[in-house]
Amino acid sequence: MLEFRDGPIQGVIVTPIRKFADERGWLAEVFRHDQLEADYHPAMCYVSVTLPGVLRGPHEHADQADLFSWMGPGEFLVTLWDNRPDSPTYLNRMELTLGAGNPGSLLVPRGVVHCYRCTSEEPGLVLNSPNRLFKGPGRTFPVDEIRHEADPANPFVLDEAARRNAAP
Repeated sequence: MLEFRDGPIQGVIVTPIRKFADERGWLAEVFRHDQLEADYHPAMCYVSVTLPGVLRGPHEHADQADLFSWMGPGEFLVTLWDNRPDSPTYLNRMELTLGAGNPGSLLVPRGVVHCYRCTSEEPGLVLNSPNRLFKGPGRTFPVDEIRHEADPANPFVLDEAARRNAAP
């Protein structure tokens, strides 16, 4: 079994999202091309809603990088594991909380295993702007996803304390 240690993961970038609010509501910049390396420029964007207590992942991509944005509604516990043997931060693990109370975007490079759980009592909204098209042009290619959640022996597990605190 792989042994992970807490620490930063090379290539993972966490960017606070600033909300500009007025009497009409709020606006937030989610990403800017001038602040991302060209390899990470989004190819598409999708939105998902995760129900309270639900865990998505862990999974990773062989070629795709994800650019997630959590702004609310909802709160999320996000966990990442560096599964790249050639990385100087191989076997590092990161945990962070993002969502309405701490809006932010998260760049997850290929080969970094990731999952997130909605920890709020309300459903949570997630934007993802990956650098590859889902199933490629015309949706004719295999999905670039290694789904560790389907393997009961996978080494990518949340800490017991995180599991206890994750459910609303």
